[in-house]
Amino acid sequence: MKIDRNEVVRLLERLSNAKGPSGFEDEVIDVVRDFCDGWATVEENTLRDGLIVPNGTGLDGDRARPRVMMDAHGDEVGGMVRTIRANGTMGFVTLGRFPEGALCGQDVLVRNARGEWLHGTIGVKPPHFTSAAEKAAHVPPEMILDVGATSAEEARERFFLRIGEPFVVATQFTFDVERGIAVGKAFDCRAGVAAMLIALRELASRDDLSVDVIASVSAQEEVGERGVAAAARTLDPDVAYMFEGCPADDTFLAPDEVQTALHGGPMFRHFDRCMITNPRYQRFVLDAAEAAGLRVQESVREGGGTDGGPVHLMDVPCVVSGVPCRYIHTATSICAIDDVIESARVAVEVISRMTPEVICGF
Repeated sequence: MKIDRNEVVRLLERLSNAKGPSGFEDEVIDVVRDFCDGWATVEENTLRDGLIVPNGTGLDGDRARPRVMMDAHGDEVGGMVRTIRANGTMGFVTLGRFPEGALCGQDVLVRNARGEWLHGTIGVKPPHFTSAAEKAAHVPPEMILDVGATSAEEARERFFLRIGEPFVVATQFTFDVERGIAVGKAFDCRAGVAAMLIALRELASRDDLSVDVIASVSAQEEVGERGVAAAARTLDPDVAYMFEGCPADDTFLAPDEVQTALHGGPMFRHFDRCMITNPRYQRFVLDAAEAAGLRVQESVREGGGTDGGPVHLMDVPCVVSGVPCRYIHTATSICAIDDVIESARVAVEVISRMTPEVICGF
């Protein structure tokens, strides 16, 4: 399978720079629709799931072959305006989980009522104004969403700010061509979306498959894996293959404890808080990758969750292919472009080997 490395970088850049916090994934779906133009249709439901059906693959009528659903979530961690204060600043809630302190001082983009994205910051009280009692108590500083308005009236009438509007971190994608390292926001799960789209297009071009392949770019994963259940009900798969931008652990653990490292290929988890992976399906995936000489990693996670959680409870066997990404759920993540490409290659290899008999064995 030949993959254009430069195309993958351009796709990941567009996906990473798209502003799509949970519930507001529209820009991400626009990128997906552009990529699929000419070889697949992309429809949306009210949750902002993007449902991708390659040309010649129908969802209606008799099913002559098993249906494989690929999935990667399109949303990113972000926030929402909760209050507009008398001094023009805003209170907010987060959409998804940030590590403690990750947002302090971070520059952000806040959408206003006209659909414009205003550059601002998550402000915190400078140390000059912190009392000795506050320092001694080690109380986390209050975080303030600020785009420069000086009163509630100005915030509403000049900046057109409203409660309920989203914000995202303002990090812009960069790529080190020589070293193959991408730096940007939202690699959880835009790195997975990129790998899935490359794999799906390749599979859609083949006429030797024993299965039909469809896909979803699901919404609202970061607030509880909500969108994928609606997508799965519509697509009605027999088996599912999930993609993730998963947390790399190679900068936190001792070498013999590392299970998800950059340049190690996709990580397949046996266990996390939402799913014990179907062991027969997992073994099929790992054996197929080994037979093809492709790099994969395995992990047992004590925390975390993925879109595999809701779907496997629908009696659909699932595996999760995670692209290793350092520092997910912060403003800036790092990933290796070869891991995105290898994730696509493994998916194509695995799904190409599926037959009705294989799937019945899961």
